[in-house]
Amino acid sequence: MDAQLVAFTGVAAGMVAMPGADFTVVVRNALASRRAGVACAIGVAGGLLVHTALAVAGLAAVLIAVPVLFRTLQILGGAYVLYLGVRAVRAALRPQPAVADADGETADGMRRGLRQGFLTNVLNPKAPVLFLSLLPQFVPDGAPVLPRTLLLATIVVALALVWFPLVALLVDRLGTWLRRPRTTRAVEGVTGGALTALGATLLVQPLTH
Repeated sequence: MDAQLVAFTGVAAGMVAMPGADFTVVVRNALASRRAGVACAIGVAGGLLVHTALAVAGLAAVLIAVPVLFRTLQILGGAYVLYLGVRAVRAALRPQPAVADADGETADGMRRGLRQGFLTNVLNPKAPVLFLSLLPQFVPDGAPVLPRTLLLATIVVALALVWFPLVALLVDRLGTWLRRPRTTRAVEGVTGGALTALGATLLVQPLTH
């Protein structure tokens, strides 16, 4: 058994499951419907696929080496997360009817969830640093770098494809309670506040350095 591979899988699982903007966006979409939540989860995995591909290709190193490019990604990512947060807070402040049955979700809602999940992750400015610093630690001395990093990247994306849809399905299972108007507004307020604070932090950091 490859001990390094087992260790990496454990580290990657913890990294993927760590609550962040991606987790919050999946929960918020899953409140709208099961399909929107799962679509958002797939979008999150797609964003991870982009980051792992960049790390494997070495482009992440270029991104980190050129401060202007990295700051641009920080600003774009922060602005998008802030936008999602403000939208959620506004939704929480508006009176809401009960959410419709999840099976009635439209294709537009699924596309919106997919887009939000993808952009939230692909614009995450910390991901290139994380992957570029993490992946090389689990490449054994003398091992071919490209096949190994491709395998590690595949593990990360596979974990995301398991974890985030599970989160969406769990939220859907609790749907009867979570979709009550009062509960929905409370969840929107909490997730909106979390996304707004995170987005503001991501936006301020590059502007103050």
